[in-house]
Formats: sequence, C-alpha cells, structure tokens
Amino acid sequence: MIKRTFLALTALFVSSALFASAPKYIFYYIGDGMGMGQVMAAEAYNRTVYNNSTPLLMMQFPVASVATTYSASSPVTDSAAAGTALATGSKTNNGMLGMNADTVDVTSIAKQLFDMGYGVGLVTSVAPDDATPAAFYAHVPKRSMFYEIGKQAAESGYDFIGGANLRGTKGKDGKPNDLIDTFHKNGVDIVCGIDALNASKSSRVLLLNTDSLVLNDIGYTIDSLPGVLTLPEMTLGCLNHLGKNKKDRFFMMVEGGNIDHGGHSNDAGCVIKEVLNFQQAIKAGYDFYLAHPDETLIVITADHETGGMGLGNNSIGYDLRLKAYESQRISKDLFDNHCRELIKSGEIPTWEQMQQYLKDKLGFWGDVKLSEKHTEKLKEAYSKCFESKTDTTEKTLYNNFYGFSSQVFKTLDSITGMGWTTNAHSGGLVPVYAIGVGAEKFAGFNDNTDIPAIIRAIVGIE
Repeated sequence: MIKRTFLALTALFVSSALFASAPKYIFYYIGDGMGMGQVMAAEAYNRTVYNNSTPLLMMQFPVASVATTYSASSPVTDSAAAGTALATGSKTNNGMLGMNADTVDVTSIAKQLFDMGYGVGLVTSVAPDDATPAAFYAHVPKRSMFYEIGKQAAESGYDFIGGANLRGTKGKDGKPNDLIDTFHKNGVDIVCGIDALNASKSSRVLLLNTDSLVLNDIGYTIDSLPGVLTLPEMTLGCLNHLGKNKKDRFFMMVEGGNIDHGGHSNDAGCVIKEVLNFQQAIKAGYDFYLAHPDETLIVITADHETGGMGLGNNSIGYDLRLKAYESQRISKDLFDNHCRELIKSGEIPTWEQMQQYLKDKLGFWGDVKLSEKHTEKLKEAYSKCFESKTDTTEKTLYNNFYGFSSQVFKTLDSITGMGWTTNAHSGGLVPVYAIGVGAEKFAGFNDNTDIPAIIRAIVGIE
C-alpha cells in the first residue's frame, strides 16, 4: 500500500514538473508551399533590393533544420496529407484529412491541447476549410468535402478560426444549406473583417474576408486590394481574441497559404511578397515571445514546396536581378483576370495599349529592360490571345492561364533569373525554425510527422 502510494505520488510529481516546464503559449507557423527556394528568394530580395543586412526573422531563430514531406501514397505530397502529418503526426494518402491511410481518424495536437484547457486559434490566408487548417479539426476521406469539413469546424469548440470564405455553404443544387446555421447553433459568431471581429462579444468566432466573392484566398499582398484582410492583422486579431477570452494557455496555427497559390501560378514576385508578408505575421508571435520568453514556443515550417522554385536560370547566368520585382504591381492571377475581362467585354486592346498596361503594372520597357526578342515573343503571344483567338491555356490547380499571361511572367522570370520546374508541388525539403521553450528538440533532421510528436513531448502529452 505504501509502495503504491509512493509510486502514485512520484508519477504526480513528475507529471506536475513536466506541466510546469511546458510552454503555455505555442505558435505553429506553416508557410504553405514554402520550400528552401521560396525562403532564399525572399532573403535574397531582402538583402539585395531592400539592402537589409539583417536576415529574415525566421532565419534569426536559434534552431534551423529541415524536414521531409512525402505522404503515405507518394514522394510528392498534397496539402491534405501534409497538413495531416503536421497536425497529427500520422502519414496518410494524398487527398485525405485527419485520417491515416487506413481511413482511421487521427487526433491533432490542437484538439489534444484544447482538451487540456488550451485556447485554440487557427488562422490562414486561404479558405478556413482548406486542407492545412482543416487538418487540425476535421476527419474526412476527401479534402473536397467542404460541407462536412465546415460542420466539424463549427463543432470543434475552438475559440477562433479565420480565413477567406467558406466553400461548403451551398448544396449541389446551388441552394444554401444549413452550414451557417450549424455555426450559429454552436455559438460561433461569423464576422467579416477586423472591425467586426473587434466588435464581437462571442467567445467563439469565425473570421471571414470582407470580399465574399473570392472563396479560395484573401487576395495577394502584391495586388494591394483595398479593405480585404491581411495575414498579419488576422494573426493579431486571433491573439487579441484569445486574450479577450482570458486564456492563460493557448495554441495558434498560422498558415501563409498564399505562398502556395503564388507558387502554383509560377509567380515569383508574388511568392516573394507573400513570404515577406508571412514574416510580418511571424513578428506578431515573436513580439509576444519577447514578452513571455520562458513560457512561449514558436515553430515554423512548411507543408511542402510548390513550383520547384529555383534561384538562377539559363537566361542570365550567375546572377539574380530581383529589383525588377519592385516594378511588379499585379499578380499573374489578377493580370490574367484582366485579360479575360477584356475579351469577355469585347474591348480588345491594341498592342500599344497592352504595352502601356505592361509598363504600368510590371515596369516593362521602363525600369524593366526588355530585349527585342522579349518584345517579339510578347507581341506574338498577344496576337494569339486577342487577335487570332488561337491562344492555348496553361492549367494550374487554382487557375487556367492564357498563354499570353504565361509568356508575360516567363519574360519577367528570364530577366530576374528565377526558375520553375512545375505548376504543382515538388518533393523537396522544407525548412524548420524554432525558438523558445523546447526549441532545441527540433534541431535534428526531421520528417513532418516528427514536428507534432516533438510538440507533444515538450508539452507532456503521451
């Protein structure tokens, strides 16, 4: 009896000691599609264009490592399998969320921490029912099951979920279903924009973008769309909301989802600006860490690499001329939408008018010097798109681009020195950065499944 009591007290003491040393505040940053090329492109831009000798914030963290990202079904993962690995520590097949390869539900660290009394907030610059955020609360065999994913978000109990817009609010007949009602019945206040978030009195909120027409993301940083949400302000909004809920412990996942979208488009200038924007979101967590250094853990990684982005191409040799991206004021997606609207309206621009547009939006024939060969290729592609209507399309995950749009951005890449291998994901390594309580445990070579396992060990979850 005495022995059993002693063992019980010892276990209680060890458990209490582990809990006391565990971080009270955990920030988990995931740069969707942010491989080593994306990080180094942003760092090279930071150094050579901004003339900043101080590296990107995440590169200043004391722990820097890498991780593999393969899924159970392929050396090249999709976001659902990668998100599941990062959220739960389990490999699964591409396309599956919150389940292992045998379709058995697996539990995320967010859910485990929530059950331990931690506040939970999920933030993303893409849809809140997209693969990465959904991996922290949903269990579905197909990532496209947006209605089911949305219902599980509503029923999760989490304090905060924020992103672009819900995609499961209508049935196959196009009519509204009960998903919005499900959120309301679960005490979730659905708000659009930061002002509405600040005015909310609810302990549970779903923050959506002010632009209700764009479903997949909040808009690219490079497009400077007026009034829409930004990832840094969403991160601060989540942090403030958890504070209002008086949570003395919390877990936040923040996804830079637009890095991936820009990678699928092979839009290097857009990707660079998204990584830099992601850094501003990281700074919100880092500033919190500086105020609570002995109680906070920050981990940064990526679900996979997108685009096979490389620094260097055959056009300019051993050089990068990234300053050209300073003249880029439009994303490839928005540029293609502009061309599509012109054709739809019948207002076909002359070549001279298109040249002026390219000069205004991308600096062509101005700060960005083009060769005669560049101009000839662009004019030929313009003719196919607007005059002969013989243009072909380049299909990517989130868009189908006119050949003219693709040629415009290939021209920009040839001038800057950036290169791509694919419009999809690659199997390349991704970075891992960490600072704070237990950060040293991420120092070794990692697989993506190791990261939540390490967080569990640091917190004391068996």
